[in-house]
Amino acid sequence: MSSATPAPTPRVRRLPLTGVLRLGRPSDIWFKPALSAVASVAPPNLTLLALGRLDLAMYTMAGSLCALYAHNKPYAARARALVWVVLGMIAGLAVALVTASLTTNAVVLVTVGAALAAVQKGLCDATRIGPPGNVVLTFISSASLFAPQTLGQVPGHLALAAAAGVWAWLVGMAPALVRPYGPERRATAHALDAAAMYAATQGTGKSHARARADDDHPRARAAAAAAVHAAWQSLLATGTRTPPRRALERLVVRAEVALAAPADADPERLRTWARELRGRGPVPQADVPAGAVDELLGVDAELAAPARPLWTRLGPLTPLVLRTALGCALAGYVSLALGVGRPYWALVTAASLYQANITLTWGRGVQRVVGNLAGVLVFAVVAPLAHAHPAALVLCCLAFNFGAEALIGRNYWLGSVCVTPMALLITEFARTQQPGELIAERVVDTLVGALVGLVAAAVVTNRRATDRIEEALTAVERARERAARLLAEQAPARGTLESAHRALAAALVELRATADAASGEWWQRALPQERVVLAEQSGHRTLAATVRRRESHSWPTVDRRTGGKTEGVRG
Repeated sequence: MSSATPAPTPRVRRLPLTGVLRLGRPSDIWFKPALSAVASVAPPNLTLLALGRLDLAMYTMAGSLCALYAHNKPYAARARALVWVVLGMIAGLAVALVTASLTTNAVVLVTVGAALAAVQKGLCDATRIGPPGNVVLTFISSASLFAPQTLGQVPGHLALAAAAGVWAWLVGMAPALVRPYGPERRATAHALDAAAMYAATQGTGKSHARARADDDHPRARAAAAAAVHAAWQSLLATGTRTPPRRALERLVVRAEVALAAPADADPERLRTWARELRGRGPVPQADVPAGAVDELLGVDAELAAPARPLWTRLGPLTPLVLRTALGCALAGYVSLALGVGRPYWALVTAASLYQANITLTWGRGVQRVVGNLAGVLVFAVVAPLAHAHPAALVLCCLAFNFGAEALIGRNYWLGSVCVTPMALLITEFARTQQPGELIAERVVDTLVGALVGLVAAAVVTNRRATDRIEEALTAVERARERAARLLAEQAPARGTLESAHRALAAALVELRATADAASGEWWQRALPQERVVLAEQSGHRTLAATVRRRESHSWPTVDRRTGGKTEGVRG
């Protein structure tokens, strides 16, 4: 191990300004969430419009907005995830409506809203449901707390939400009829592209010796390893190994080979496979070594393994949950003290900020403020048109719904430019209001929610972030040692080496994510940065050794420095 002394870690890290508002590339499927949102929201809202009951649209919107979730999951996993999202949405709505029917005390309502927001944040992060995370759930439950309600109305309103939720589930599952393996294909294509990018970087003007995975471009390597891991997660999430999925598994193997020996990989061939996967043709067929074909990579054994209990994932999220509860509650109380009529806007703004660390939370706060301020200007322009007729109001909401989902992948602030006027227009389903009043209250609540939310993030420290790095380092070392032991065996049991390979890859991805999260947190002890780098280097060397052994069928000796194989392996 190196004796170099790690650089001291600043207790308060610099909050960046540059790059926070930079636009990224749109996702491969940016139009699918956007179209799903419109397809899910339009029929219930147009039906209510025809019946003259747009005042009930908030309840159908609760169910309809569930269609925004799980677009990157394979359809079998998506079906389960959407059921839980709908049930979670209805549960939060039920608590909010019952509370609203029992009390009109604004302080109590804000307190309940903050508690709901904290629970929703914890569950969404623990289950890794993905975008839009807890924000949509919190928006619906918080707004419902301040909707006039009686106990007798609650069952009917929940029934409307449930019916719209069933429709949202059908909308979310509909693409499976025409492209049943779309999510798995996209995940595999992303892995191939990431591996091609890494291989191209390693192969330009470098000798073979310098192209080792542990020497150059650790960030590119980590990104490629994460993409390959995500592809495996997508393929393992289905539980059924059909011929197309087996073909996709073989392509992920080729991405792993490129990571193990980037100088020998053909980046253009990897990119060609990725392009074909994004098309509508059959899954490209890739040859894999005989050792990998045999019960391909121990997948069946991994599918039979029990899932990690939810409670074990909730513990590390405690600081984020506490930040959410405190920040949302204080934002709502400050909004009430300022006399704003809709304190739930401040509450939702605070809930939307909290990311993995303070640095990312700061960036989200800047994005939220910029997007909301631009959004209220858009609302001021479209309000006269929306007020012309209830049909115009519904159509404007649908247009903003599409725009929000189409743009938010480029940058959160850009999507907020559409989310803000949409949220303002939704408040007018029950009755037309003065645009000036709505705009003033939304601006105040945005600023209050962002400022108070950031203060809460700084006050509630996440001292466990460094401990989590230690835990992740231990997990990597154990996984690496297991893989090294199997590499030392002449004939490991069928599938065990491949299962160990993927376990080590998952541990390395988790270590990198944990280290990145801790590096943006305040009030930390010195981070073990050197140990993280060394663990990643030795772990990736061992990963490369497992892949090269599969490729070469040689039985090299163990490198005592790294635990990986170095002799007799084709590079």
